[in-house]
Amino acid sequence: MLNALRRLFTNEGTDYAGKFGSVGGPDGGIARHLDFAVIAAQGDVRVKVVGVGGAGGNAVARMASAGLRGVEFLAVNTDVQALRRVKGVPTYAIGPIATGGMGSGGSPDRGRKAVRENLEHIGELLEGSDMVFVTAGMGGGTGTGAAPIIAEIARRKGALTVGVVTRPFSFEGQGRMAVADKGLKQLGQKVDTLITVENDRLLTSLDGEMSLEHGFRIADEVLRQGVEGISEIITVPGTINVDFADVKSVMMNRGVSFMALGEGKGRTASTDAVKAALANPLFTAPIEGAQGILFNVRGGRDLSIGQVQEIAGMIEGASKSQAQVVFGFVQDPRWNKQVRVTLVATGIPSREASVKGASNGAVAELDGLRAENETQEPFDTQPSYGANGHQTPAFPNMRKVA
Repeated sequence: MLNALRRLFTNEGTDYAGKFGSVGGPDGGIARHLDFAVIAAQGDVRVKVVGVGGAGGNAVARMASAGLRGVEFLAVNTDVQALRRVKGVPTYAIGPIATGGMGSGGSPDRGRKAVRENLEHIGELLEGSDMVFVTAGMGGGTGTGAAPIIAEIARRKGALTVGVVTRPFSFEGQGRMAVADKGLKQLGQKVDTLITVENDRLLTSLDGEMSLEHGFRIADEVLRQGVEGISEIITVPGTINVDFADVKSVMMNRGVSFMALGEGKGRTASTDAVKAALANPLFTAPIEGAQGILFNVRGGRDLSIGQVQEIAGMIEGASKSQAQVVFGFVQDPRWNKQVRVTLVATGIPSREASVKGASNGAVAELDGLRAENETQEPFDTQPSYGANGHQTPAFPNMRKVA
């Protein structure tokens, strides 16, 4: 891997995508050191991010406003008023019969019924996707109820499907937490990889005097950074680009996974970034048990080959296993003297897997999604926006709410 990195760094500024006949050997463009893969990009990969429910809509709006490149966005909700507050992102209202456009009232059962009204249209919207992120806040009605079904549709369309969701703060109540955990288990059975952001763990790194609104915004921001860190490995041209097939091999059918980010500045930026990622409170299980590791390095043009090698070595050493490791590197002049490492550990064998579920690769028939004989979920004590007093809107073809 070191020789491959040296070749790349001695030709800085070159567009490497598709120009390597072989990097580090005659093995089809793949240079390997242990299980690392450093390869050239292969064509365009179509990535979609679907935000489900209020938190999901907020997250995709943040991603769009931050200029996340190479991805398509969609916000899906039962609450038309909430969708109208989502700016810069295509929106799709579901469940005109089940909800009248006024939200799910915190009921996952109502969220499931709502999305079933629009299965065909959602399938059309996801058609042709290579990778689909489904992002939501677990514990509410629409996100908890609809996200697993949308994820299942994406997988049946052949897309690598990744769930990136939040688990509620404990102060939101035991009832909401129980609903979230049930939803996490259901979602984990429908995605290839499930990444759960524990909101309570965010509190350990937040100022206790921070406002409640700002705390929820931080949770949305973590969702954004997680999706960005993974997607830019595939979609953003970099000094080291990663083949989508390798990303699939690390993330497909891997079940429960964990994501963390770390940043460093100054002379020790690279090592500080790795240490921060490995010590991140969002990492709730040891990395050494991971079956696969995906990480992305973002740094300036001052980042040396030795620093990149050091980052890779530290992560490899921390894994203490034969995990398959794939990484990308993006040089950005705006990141001189600073480094960000996004780290995803997949296939973690932990107690969380038994609680939240893990994908086993089986995808149920869509006809089963139409069944109406489900147990009614208790309504959440915190209704979603628009649950009270709004007029029932018109749903012309249920395509888009401006």
